[in-house]
Amino acid sequence: EVQVVESGGGLVQSGGSLRLSCTASGLDFADYVMMWFRQSPGKEREGVYCISKGGVAYLFADSVNGRFTISRDNAKRTMYLQMNELNAGDSAMYYCAARPAFCRGDSNLYAYWGQGTQVTVSS
Repeated sequence: EVQVVESGGGLVQSGGSLRLSCTASGLDFADYVMMWFRQSPGKEREGVYCISKGGVAYLFADSVNGRFTISRDNAKRTMYLQMNELNAGDSAMYYCAARPAFCRGDSNLYAYWGQGTQVTVSS
């Protein structure tokens, strides 16, 4: 059984930082691209960042450019999202998703999802 679990969310003041983690089991982690999506109430799910099997990062949300960094540790079966200079616009439920092959922005292409971790940024 494949399990994808996010952690690291919470309440942070504007300008602060958080690091999200996503651990996947039940699949060959190194053979999957991993993606962060986020969704705020009343808004569509948005692709944030994706990382290839080899560790190449693909930015999907221009609003986080220069503030967020994605990384992965295949030995630990874990992906990370370092989020700096957080602002109210970053408040959302953050989801981790996995798919084989290549990074894509369409959430329908991702087979495996976590339950999400909430990020709330207070002004």
